[in-house]
Amino acid sequence: MIIGKAQGVHALSGLSILINQTGACFMTDTYVTDDPSAEEIAEMTVLAAAEIARFGITPKAALLSASDFGSRNSDAARKMRRAAEILFDRHPEIEVDGEMHGDSALSEAIRERVFPASRLKGQANLLVFPNLEAANITLNVVKQMTEALHVGPILIGTAKPVHVLTPSVTSRGVFNMSALAAVEAIQVRERSS
Repeated sequence: MIIGKAQGVHALSGLSILINQTGACFMTDTYVTDDPSAEEIAEMTVLAAAEIARFGITPKAALLSASDFGSRNSDAARKMRRAAEILFDRHPEIEVDGEMHGDSALSEAIRERVFPASRLKGQANLLVFPNLEAANITLNVVKQMTEALHVGPILIGTAKPVHVLTPSVTSRGVFNMSALAAVEAIQVRERSS
């Protein structure tokens, strides 16, 4: 790997943003790690939350699953449940909960009915998926069904700014990713001087 991982990072991940008139929705991991472990999902959530905060947005993370707060006991549900436990223990500063359905992530009213003790308040703006398949499929279906602007994937966890351009990227997408990489490079240079 030429660029390499940032110090202490175990797995790279892709963060995608969908922006529409109601705001921004961040999704991870949409492009890199096929089947991350609970530890990797926790790390991806921390890295994504930090990236979201750089945009001046308070991250509100939902760990997604076909299980809604223990309603199923599949491998993926247990993995997301374990990732939530890791985050609660090691990163109590991050507003996160899970494992939960997608509609629960986006509706506080549903969470109040299903799991009133949820740590997540309001609508989640960071959707963390159990695997690459679920994340990438969701991203591309939502992107095609809505008028949302797609920014990304932003490669997170790297030692230096680097991003991915997909075959379907538009000229605006190339511009957006180039601008993002330039700003990140300036920030890295300022931190190191």
